[in-house]
Amino acid sequence: MRRALTIVLLAWLALAPVVPASAFSTLNPKMPADVIDNSDPYQANDIVTGFGLEMRQKGFAHCLTEVLVRLSGEPRLEHDPRVAALAAHADSLAASFDYADVLLGMGFPVHDDQGTADRPEYLVARFDHAKIEQALGELGEPVWRGPRPRVVPVLAVHGPGRAYLLSAEVPSGAGQRDSLATLGIQYGLEVRVPTEAELAQWDVGLDGFPSPRAEGDGEQALVAGTLDFDEAKPGWVGSWRMRWRGADYAWGISGVNFDEAFRSLLRGVLRVASGHGPPD
Repeated sequence: MRRALTIVLLAWLALAPVVPASAFSTLNPKMPADVIDNSDPYQANDIVTGFGLEMRQKGFAHCLTEVLVRLSGEPRLEHDPRVAALAAHADSLAASFDYADVLLGMGFPVHDDQGTADRPEYLVARFDHAKIEQALGELGEPVWRGPRPRVVPVLAVHGPGRAYLLSAEVPSGAGQRDSLATLGIQYGLEVRVPTEAELAQWDVGLDGFPSPRAEGDGEQALVAGTLDFDEAKPGWVGSWRMRWRGADYAWGISGVNFDEAFRSLLRGVLRVASGHGPPD
C-alpha cells in the first residue's frame, strides 16, 4: 500500500499544475504525526487533493463511514444507503478537522505556494462523540464497547514466481504487513503477524491449507488462509478460516489486489467478533 502511494505521489510531483500563490497559503504545513491520532476511534483520515470544499466533503464522507464501521463493528455499513445519506452531510457531525501534508511526511518540503492548492493532503476529521453515537443508534447499531481481539493471520502466499509464509520477517511480505497494519487501524483491530519461529512451532508449512497447532481465544483471533495470485482473474484469491468461540467460519474473495483481500479478511473477523454474524 505504501509503495503504491509513493508511486502515485511521485507521479503527482511530475504532473502537478502551477496555481496562483493567492489561491491558498500553506506556508505552515503540518506533519501527519502532529495531527493523526490512530488511538482515537472517533477520528479518521483520507487523502484529498488540495483544500477545496468539494474534496473536503468527499473526505468527510469517507471518514464518517470508516468511523461508523469501526465503532459499531458492522462492516456492512460501508455499503448501507442510510450511511451514504448521512455521509452527504458528514461535516455536520464533525467536531473539528485538520490537514497534514502527505509529501512533507515523505520528505518533500514545501518551498513556496506554487502548486500547493493541488498538493495531496491528509484530511483529518474528528467527529463529535454524542452525534456519532446518536447516528449509530438511529441506524440500530450501538457502539461495540467490548474487548476486541488481536488478529493473527497465518497465511501461505503464492505469488507470481514466489511462495512464502507471511511472517514478521520475510522480506517479500513487507507490503502485505504494511497493508494489514493500515487496514487494522481502519477497522479498529490490532493485527500481529506471527514470527517465523511461531510458524515453525505451530507446524505451519506451504503445502496445502495452513492448519496451525494453535487456537484463538478471547484475546486473539487466529485466521488461517491462503493468498494466491491467479493470472486468469486477474488478481489475488484469498481463502480464510477462523474458529471463534466454538464455531468455525470460512469465507474468501477473488480477483482483487491484496489490500482488498486483507480488507475481506478483517471485515470477516470484525463482523464475527462483534456479534453481528458470519462473514459476508
